[in-house]
Amino acid sequence: MTKPIAEPAVPAASGAVSFPPVGATTTQTARPAASRTGQAHSRLAAVRARLELPLVRRASGLLDGRHRLIFSGHGQDFDEMALYLPGDDVGDIDWKASASSGHPVIRRFERESNLAMVLAVDTGRSMAALAPSGETKGNVAQFACDVIGYLARGRGDVLALVAGDAERMVQIPARGGTEHMEMLLHRISGMLDLGGPASNVTHVLDRVLTWFTRRSLVVVVTDEVRPPLEAEQTIKRLRTRHELMVIQVADALPTDFGTEPVEDVETPLGLPEFFRARKDMAAEARDAVARRRSDVAAMLRRYNVPTVTVGSEGEVVDGLADLLARSRRARH
Repeated sequence: MTKPIAEPAVPAASGAVSFPPVGATTTQTARPAASRTGQAHSRLAAVRARLELPLVRRASGLLDGRHRLIFSGHGQDFDEMALYLPGDDVGDIDWKASASSGHPVIRRFERESNLAMVLAVDTGRSMAALAPSGETKGNVAQFACDVIGYLARGRGDVLALVAGDAERMVQIPARGGTEHMEMLLHRISGMLDLGGPASNVTHVLDRVLTWFTRRSLVVVVTDEVRPPLEAEQTIKRLRTRHELMVIQVADALPTDFGTEPVEDVETPLGLPEFFRARKDMAAEARDAVARRRSDVAAMLRRYNVPTVTVGSEGEVVDGLADLLARSRRARH
């Protein structure tokens, strides 16, 4: 599938928009390098500033539910009874106590151990293409990782990273704490680059399969038409060992850009405007993308792997909460 390149250069005097060639030093992020450096001290603080407390409570509560599914049984020791508050897990409601008191009451538990989470991130150059919102897919993927890191840090969970593509691979063992989370998230940011190698998320999943023996929640962050069908056996084996969910970042279609020059980030290949303007070609492109999405979705459903597709940073938190909720319902 073709993808527009990440970021236009300064428009020429004629008003035309020129694009840097694939492999140039321009990064995939929409923010200039100076801005990214200014945020280097705390990605987690930047996430906290963008999230509303009810959303944090909801997502954190859903991660509690994942904890109880990954560790056998309830996975926790009883602590106390408490009034139900919005964002608490409805599965913890004690209906007899609620009927007696006249108010919803939940049973709170003490965690026996922290949830082990693994971020499996596709850092191939296809992530430098544009999402439907006009943001780069790399920015959307990075924000998804930042939110996961923020939630894990807040709950005291441990987080590991496997990030890579056709030529690179980064492994960071599971640990907790702010310093670890910040380092891990900045490693992801440094790899999401327009000049990077081609994507190979199967390579990333194979590494997760061979590296992690402790049952964990593996969150895959990749392109909307990945993992590819060729990864089916890896997906099947991963599901026998871990809980698995997939966050896919949507592509903008190359026919969505009117007369602006567009290149495929994988080839690279310029797509002339007269070709993209043909209605029959636009319809064929949409159909091809829909077929690929459908094929990948069917493969993931066969192994009960929940997935969500997001097209902007603004969709990430709600998408992640929905993904966790659907994943928990599927296991009850």
